Amino acid sequence: MSSVLAGRIAVVTGASSGIGRAIAIAFAREGAAVALADVTEQPVEGGEPTAALIARAGGSAAFHRADVGDREDVDALIDAVVARHGRLDVMVNNAATYSGTPLLDTEPAQWDAVLRVNLAGQFFGCRRAVRQMLTQEPRGEARGRIINIGSQHGIVSCPGDLPYGVSKAGSIYLTRQVAADYAKELIVCNCISPGKIVTGAPGLAQDPARLDYARRRTPWPRFGRPEDVANAAVFLASDQATFITGANLVVDGGWLAA
Repeated sequence: MSSVLAGRIAVVTGASSGIGRAIAIAFAREGAAVALADVTEQPVEGGEPTAALIARAGGSAAFHRADVGDREDVDALIDAVVARHGRLDVMVNNAATYSGTPLLDTEPAQWDAVLRVNLAGQFFGCRRAVRQMLTQEPRGEARGRIINIGSQHGIVSCPGDLPYGVSKAGSIYLTRQVAADYAKELIVCNCISPGKIVTGAPGLAQDPARLDYARRRTPWPRFGRPEDVANAAVFLASDQATFITGANLVVDGGWLAA
């Protein structure tokens, strides 16, 4: 067991599957106690729940059922973590959904559903995390760290999915604003924007046309893996990244460089 995050208390939303699952496992491997927040404990890609995997590897994790689009759920989640551990060191706002629809095919209900989880969920997570972090003494230079998960499609257009792209552009802006507003309070806030990451999620993520488009756009000779994003998250959660705040770390195999 490594110790880059030894003694740190972390919350990861959307931690049952995909990128969130990989981040939670990586944090626990590095010594953090991890609160796993999601609407379901079962991973969409199958296999053991994240908490069971972490426990079997000797790490510390607990599952909390929470809908990030519900402010009361987010507040209750952080309240429970602080009641158990006394503080919150790292908040990872990862939970997300998508509609897979362009402008004229997007119904208001679809728009509301995506923005509710992807953007309002990050707003609620940042808001409650900052409130807690302001009450606690720093560890090292920082009182706490927030990591929002954006997307390359918050930077360039997201073909055929307007609500998702808009929500992820919002994630990047939210990150910059929180970072600028609370730097003097020693709160670090950064964003990670993944490229095409293969997670095993069914449906739109496995669409052959979309996979072909992503393959042609990605210079690196493979798609991303959840672990690629998790490695970036470990770095941003650690003391090695203290003077980095308001940044958007792109993990895309060179997509935006091509």
